[in-house]
Amino acid sequence: MSATREQFGSRIGFILAAAGSAVGIGNMVGFPVAATKNGGGAFLLIYAIFVAFICLPVMLAEMSVGRHSRKDPLGAYSTMSNNHNGWKVAGWLSIITPFMIAVFYLVITVWIFGYLYQSVTGNLDMLAAPDTFGSFINGVDLIYYSLAVLAIIYLILQGGVKRGIEKAAKIMMPALFIMLVALVIFVLTLDNAFEGVKYYVIPDFSKINASVVSAALSQAFFSLSLGMGIMITYGSYLDSKSDVAGSAKMVALLDTAVAFIAGLLILPAVFSFNPNIDTSELSDSSVGMIFTFLPKIFLALQTSIGYTGASAVASLFFVLVFFAAITSMVSIFEVPVAALMEEKKFKRRKALGLLGLLLVVMGVMAATSFGVADFFTQFTQYAGQSKSFFDLIIDVFYDTILPLNGLLICIFVMYRWKKINFTQEMDVNSQSQGNNWFIRYVNFSVSTFIPIILLAVFVNTVALKYFGSALIG
Repeated sequence: MSATREQFGSRIGFILAAAGSAVGIGNMVGFPVAATKNGGGAFLLIYAIFVAFICLPVMLAEMSVGRHSRKDPLGAYSTMSNNHNGWKVAGWLSIITPFMIAVFYLVITVWIFGYLYQSVTGNLDMLAAPDTFGSFINGVDLIYYSLAVLAIIYLILQGGVKRGIEKAAKIMMPALFIMLVALVIFVLTLDNAFEGVKYYVIPDFSKINASVVSAALSQAFFSLSLGMGIMITYGSYLDSKSDVAGSAKMVALLDTAVAFIAGLLILPAVFSFNPNIDTSELSDSSVGMIFTFLPKIFLALQTSIGYTGASAVASLFFVLVFFAAITSMVSIFEVPVAALMEEKKFKRRKALGLLGLLLVVMGVMAATSFGVADFFTQFTQYAGQSKSFFDLIIDVFYDTILPLNGLLICIFVMYRWKKINFTQEMDVNSQSQGNNWFIRYVNFSVSTFIPIILLAVFVNTVALKYFGSALIG
């Protein structure tokens, strides 16, 4: 155990940092649209069940492994398995996966910052133009936006766990919540806004099928940053006095609350703009909604609050999404940084510099996958479709490897580390110590049906993504 291991300074700091990693772009836009298009309140109910009964136990497994080992994911798998080569592979997957996810997440975060800058400087009408996004993502201004985003990420991570990650989370997460609530209150005052609320929360069980159930599970699993090594890494920064079970519950609750409230912003705004909109026309992509659809919605507000007012609302929204993106980006990138510091004994500044340089190089490769460079735009092909380098990262690491990593942590905890050790770690300073119903449920679920579900998701994803034929739905 490393005597110099960094730690969070407070329980609330850990909860806000972990919630910041979980609250991302998908929560702010993807979740509300997915709920609306897949049964509204019925989808919300299924999502909540998955968070409580599947995702929370997996989160507890990751946090417990992190705190017990006091190491990064690679170090945790290695030391707790007595350097078993097979489990080292699982550790490497938990390091490489968040780094590769950070590559495409960086690209999207830079886009968000660019749209924020343009909305603040009064160019909302330009953002709402049909051809803007296509030219924007290939423009030279992205260089300057990238430098600004990288500087922010560097400054936060350079401060370390307590003075960087925790401090940023204590500022950004409350600010994000306040801005979100303020925007929701404003949007709900608009004409026809409550039509959007109805579509969002009223259950339509006729739309629920195997595909929707699978989508709800994927949304819940990815939303909570599971399978990325984040919760193992953040768990390693917890001291022995922390209540792991209680903290995990709070993180899951905050993440779900933000996702739900975001729906009260997006859908009422859409219906206020067009009361007769066909919700099936809404983009399944968070990127499509943020950069091509929502700017039109905000510009339409100028008829009631003027162009300056509409620009202010748009600016507030992009600040909101930018905060969500930055807190997630910081958490994702901290995983490989922590691993390099632990495994190679690098100083934080050196680890950040080395990985940051690699991130920039691969980020450029991903950013030029939209027509600038033919090599990266037509990078590969599978399942009968041409795929860019950007697409490949999302398909392989975000859609495929995450459920596999979740499956591996369940098997590792229950059958390598053993159930009794897992239980003892969860019991440390827990407010509900002992073999209570919650602990019994976590042990039962992680050792039985959760691995089966994650295996099914993994196999189905592989079949769909790479062979073009889903096994489920």
